Formats: sequence, C-alpha cells, structure tokens
Amino acid sequence: MRAKSDAAIYRPDLGIAVLEYAEGATMGLIGTQLMPVFPTSLQAASYPVIPKEALMKLPDVNRAPRGRYNRGDWEYERGKFSTSEKGWEEPVDDAERKLLDREAPGMADFVATKRGMNHILKRQEKRIADILFSETYFSANAITHEWDDATNAVPIDDVNDGVLSFRSACGMLPDALVIAYSTFQDLKNCDQIVNRLKYTFPGLDINRMSSQQLAAVLNVPQVLIGGAVYDSAGRGLDASIADMWSNEYAALVKIANKEDFAEPGLGFTFLWTEDSPENPIVEQYREEQTRSDIFRVRHHVDECLMKSYDSSGNAVSDIAAACVYLFGNVTTI
Repeated sequence: MRAKSDAAIYRPDLGIAVLEYAEGATMGLIGTQLMPVFPTSLQAASYPVIPKEALMKLPDVNRAPRGRYNRGDWEYERGKFSTSEKGWEEPVDDAERKLLDREAPGMADFVATKRGMNHILKRQEKRIADILFSETYFSANAITHEWDDATNAVPIDDVNDGVLSFRSACGMLPDALVIAYSTFQDLKNCDQIVNRLKYTFPGLDINRMSSQQLAAVLNVPQVLIGGAVYDSAGRGLDASIADMWSNEYAALVKIANKEDFAEPGLGFTFLWTEDSPENPIVEQYREEQTRSDIFRVRHHVDECLMKSYDSSGNAVSDIAAACVYLFGNVTTI
C-alpha cells in the first residue's frame, strides 16, 4: 500500500515489522522495560501517586466488640506529565525504490522505516538512560573497588548491600539490576563472579555467561543490559561510538506497574494515543516535488519519574528516589 497524495496514511504493517527487529537483541534497548509505556487519551494531565508515608506503614488492625474497623484514610497525591512530539522522516526517491525493489519487493519501505525508527527509539533510550544514570535525580553510592578491577572487585557483596539499602528505602525488593554492556563484560572477568560461577553453573564457559546466569549469581530477579550505542561525533566528523548507558553507573530498580498506581516504581513513559496510538507510529505520504515517498516515524511522549507535586509545583513525595539504588564509581576513570 503506497500513498498517492500528500495526505499521510497510517502504516501499522511497517511499524509491526520494524519493531520486531528493533525489540530484538540487535539494538540493545531496555528503556521502556524500565519506564513502561502508559497509553493516555490526554496530552498533559496529572496522575495518581502513592504518598511516600503510605509505603511501609503498619496500621492498627484490632477491632473491639461492636466497634468499627479501622480504615485507610490516605489519599493519592498527584504527579504530572506533559507529552511532546518527536518525529523523523525518511524519503525514498523513485529511482532508489526501483533499485531496491528489484532485489526484494517492499525492501525500500522497510529500510526507510527502519532508519526512522532507529532514530526515534534510540533518542527515547537516551532520554531514559540520562534520567536513571544521573546524580541529578538520584544519590550515587560509590563502589570501593570498581567492577573493572578483576582481582579486587566484590560485585556480589556490593549488590547485596545495595539490595538491603533498597529494601530499607521502599520496603520492597528491586525488580532488576541495570548495567551497561561494557560493565557486563567487566563482570565476566571479576574473580568473585568467576569463583561463584564454578559452583552455581559448573562447566560454564565464562564468555558465554548470560544475563540470566549473572542474575542468579548476584541474587537479583533480572539483569538488564543497556547495549545501545550511538555516534557522538558531530556531522561530517569521523565516527566516535559511545554507549548510551554509562559504564560509570549501575542501578537497582523497582519497575512501576501501570495496572496499580498504589505500587511504587521508577516511573512511566506516557504516550498520548489520540495523536500516536503506538510507540511509535509509522505514516507515509507522497511528495511529488522530490518524486519521493516519505516515511514518517513519530510519537507523542513524556518519560516521567514517579513523583508528586503540590499546587505550587514543589515536589511532595519522590517515590522514584526510593525505588532506585544508584551505584557510582563502577568503572575506573
């Protein structure tokens, strides 16, 4: 199906096909696993946030004969979000289409959409990475022996101490440990990890250790590895490949449950569905002046930490801060 005019048509078929590629191991995207997509019909609004004081209270549940039961009387506080549009277009010239479609019909559409999707999803990943691995939002807890110090590093002890501190802050256990790809490689060489693996997974080739096996060794539900990279050099300069997830940090995280606002978590990715029903949406239109089909990938989103505010805009309950334990000094600089 090709657009024949400058009126954009919705291409969910392309969106599904390209997302299957994007959500695979190739791109290493983990952002929306940490800040789940929350579809909303509103572009900007408030949403319910559990008061911080309600996280770990132990109320009196005794009832006297003929007396009333005690009841919960706390009320939700209000967080806020305001989505904004992000988008990218990729043209497919008629001559380029002929060349590509000669090899494989439909390839031109897929390639153009993949390029656009790559820009949109990687930008979203970078925004979430910059939120979580940031001392602007979370206090960093410095590791004594960096995890790239194979002989002296004690990541098992560090994570265990972090879990205990995490539990004391929010009364729950973390859902995941988040690390950069290079940190994952460093942990494979740590003596403490290698020695523990000998007993946990006897006969395992350390170079083939999976994130699930690392999670078992560190005693966390899962390890999410941020593998996405980007070219940090300016346009026209030689490529300089950089990780989106800094190897200077790691984090224990409680992931928000979009089905239950009474459950604390890091935050959400709010998606305004009236404008972009999917994250992201794919559209196509015809541009005769360039003899090209234009493929547009876009979404209307806001990545929000779970935090409530008063009527003056001052933070009241910083739930996200209680749901993240940020490790600093993870790598030797």
